[in-house]
Amino acid sequence: METLILSCVIVDDEPMALNLVESYVNKTPFLNLIKKCSSAIEAMEYLQNETVDLLFLDIQMPDLTGLEFSKMIPKQTRIIFTTAFDQYALEGFKVEALDYLLKPFDYAEFLTAANKARTWFNLLKGSSQDQVKKASTDKKEFLFVKSEYKQLRIKLADVQYFEGLKDYIKIWLKDNSKPILTLMSLKSLEEELPKDDFMRVHRSFIVSLKNIEVVERSQIIINKQRITVSEQYKPKFLEFINQNSLSN
Repeated sequence: METLILSCVIVDDEPMALNLVESYVNKTPFLNLIKKCSSAIEAMEYLQNETVDLLFLDIQMPDLTGLEFSKMIPKQTRIIFTTAFDQYALEGFKVEALDYLLKPFDYAEFLTAANKARTWFNLLKGSSQDQVKKASTDKKEFLFVKSEYKQLRIKLADVQYFEGLKDYIKIWLKDNSKPILTLMSLKSLEEELPKDDFMRVHRSFIVSLKNIEVVERSQIIINKQRITVSEQYKPKFLEFINQNSLSN
């Protein structure tokens, strides 16, 4: 059975608490820590460009509290609150937190909460199988993108890869020596692309899986362009490679 790995971010303004939760995450096989943040503002900036499954989120922090921040995160990111103040429990469940850990908590309590998250995501994955099958027969074949005051029709089959550049995206197409430039975030684009045809492999790159020519160590080669697969996206990419490799 395929092992589900959850990407997670820890947010806490206390260094000792941050390090403790990090140690718990690192000893939990189905959790993959991709970022530690010492404030909700830092986490908010990070999540503008990255997709995360799970947040371990402190509540009482300066400038922006965990409860305030929880109302701003994407719906696909779930929360486990960590706090020293039990009066926030009701508010935590009002924002649909998966669990609520009261400091100081030990690894057994942490693991119970983490397992709740794993169960939730496994159920979500199972319930979406029929939707995935339907999507495969009703897949997007093109997108309209705005470039130079025009709406251009882009055939997804012609896309080799997308390259993020701050607020812009370069769209590299087959048989085109110059990219199409459009004002858009890579995260917004990622949500619109067919998941079985395109994969984000780096903070700045989404590649067409069908147009990968060579995989060499941690790099993908498409039309002589080398694209590094970053550590955050490597597990998912390696899973794709393994699923499509001939067994020895």
